[in-house]
Amino acid sequence: MAYDKNRNNRPERPTFNIEEWTPATELGRAVKEHKVTSIEQIYHMGKKIQEVEIVDALIPDIKSEVIEVKSVQRMTKNNRKAKFRVTAIVGDMNGHVGAGAAKGIEVKSSIDGAIRNAKRNIIPVLLGCGSWQCTCGQKHSLPFTTRGKCGSVEVILKPGPRGLGIVASKSARLTLQLAGVKDIWSFSRGRTSTRYNAIMAVINALMNTQEMKNLESKEARKSE
Repeated sequence: MAYDKNRNNRPERPTFNIEEWTPATELGRAVKEHKVTSIEQIYHMGKKIQEVEIVDALIPDIKSEVIEVKSVQRMTKNNRKAKFRVTAIVGDMNGHVGAGAAKGIEVKSSIDGAIRNAKRNIIPVLLGCGSWQCTCGQKHSLPFTTRGKCGSVEVILKPGPRGLGIVASKSARLTLQLAGVKDIWSFSRGRTSTRYNAIMAVINALMNTQEMKNLESKEARKSE
């Protein structure tokens, strides 16, 4: 089932106001008190984001895209129960991206649930210029080649020179755009028609850039 991207007739989402927010977790209270000021801090602390408002407070200009709205059925003792399964991605196009999915009887509630889950799963992405064809030093691509996998889908992301664009499938291209990547080579194999696995493989590859950075900093501290 294709998702209609024409949102002109839809009411706008209410603007988030941090003053009206009452945090329910310790991390949420730290964000409201400005003790935590970035997603990177949360990532290095190893804490899980349980409140969507944390992301709304730290990344106010975050954008969202619905990748897939699919009808699924489950057989019960009485009859078949139909639901909608929605896959969504969020990002600020500046080094932060997340993906999530949700099921529901109604499309609108499923979309809202998928976006909320994507915000809870948001991760920082290490941007850079790792292509041997380009030495500009700007953050338009990735600093090195990285791999990601989910299910049978495996994705390889290779840094590209400025002006190349994003060479990838539609769902992977949207994910990379929301992450802030402008030039990249993408190679994939496996059952890429399963969009959720394809997106999560890209997310896993982007997550590996941050883990590589943490590994390098640990090695540097050991050498000192």
